[in-house]
Amino acid sequence: MPANPSSRDNRDLKLAELHERLTTAVEALVAGNQWRQAIEFAARFRGRSFNNSLLIWSQHAAAFERGSVPSPSPTYVAGFSQWLMLGRRVSPGQKGYMIFAPVTARFASSAPADQTSWRRLSRNERPRAGEVVRSRMIGTRPAYVWDVSQTDGAAIPDHPTPTLLMGNAPAGLWDGLASLIHDASFVLSDTADAGAIGGANGVTNFDSRTVSIRADMDDAARAKTLVHELAHIRMHEPSVETQLHRGVAEVEAESVALMVGSAHGMDTSVYTIPYVSSWAAYVKGKTVVEVVQATGERVRRTAAAILDQLPTEQYGETDPLRFDRSNRAPAIAATGLVTEPHVARSEIRSL
Repeated sequence: MPANPSSRDNRDLKLAELHERLTTAVEALVAGNQWRQAIEFAARFRGRSFNNSLLIWSQHAAAFERGSVPSPSPTYVAGFSQWLMLGRRVSPGQKGYMIFAPVTARFASSAPADQTSWRRLSRNERPRAGEVVRSRMIGTRPAYVWDVSQTDGAAIPDHPTPTLLMGNAPAGLWDGLASLIHDASFVLSDTADAGAIGGANGVTNFDSRTVSIRADMDDAARAKTLVHELAHIRMHEPSVETQLHRGVAEVEAESVALMVGSAHGMDTSVYTIPYVSSWAAYVKGKTVVEVVQATGERVRRTAAAILDQLPTEQYGETDPLRFDRSNRAPAIAATGLVTEPHVARSEIRSL
């Protein structure tokens, strides 16, 4: 049955509204130098795409200004049916937060290695004998979620309240990170002070496959720096094809450190990230908005992968369905890597 034209038009209007809202949110983020706050917020919603985190953030802030919700920040967010599954209902008059939801289709191929051989299957079409079938994201559609403060009903479990750390790192964090550094075939070592590594807190050398961390810092600072270096390893290994702008690489690595730190209750407020516009403006062929969106999604995916591999107590999964991971909602696919031809580097020093 063909799609209803009016329904399609309505969907397209809502998608256009979402894109406009997202662009406005990113522009406000850049103009206000709120990158740290956005990353820490995204750490609590790391199961969702960075774009959807920003959309939830901006719409909840607007609802708070209208007096529709009691807190300036959302806590647990889920869809209408998901709240019903948890024994709660959306309160009368509460408007949902519109986000992007993935639209997928099935594709079949008898030669999966040949990217040109894949064909899209219709809704009820079965694959031919010997064909491999895979689902692929083909677009997005508007969907709605509500914060728990917009619902009534059965109680949901509370997350433990994070304890901000001053000098100590969370139990097991350093050892867990060191293990991931080792798994990446890098050797981790301490240096006496910053003078031994050119005034930096940490250095990742891709030629010698070594990571050096200052020994004269508090444990929390050392752990934060180690996350930063692990982010460099996972995101910024030099290659002929991909050379990332140095400013973008540093903001990405520090953003991953902030997100992982936030998930462990670490106080990251003393660390400074440069104005987003100061580095985004130098990426050729991309607008500031495009750079921020792509960078934010890369950061979220990298931090989430690191957190999934750490054997530590973590805070911040704010989707109540995370208590039952079998119901985990799919995340929006990442945007492309933002790169700029740049001078090759084999060593990254982290301030």
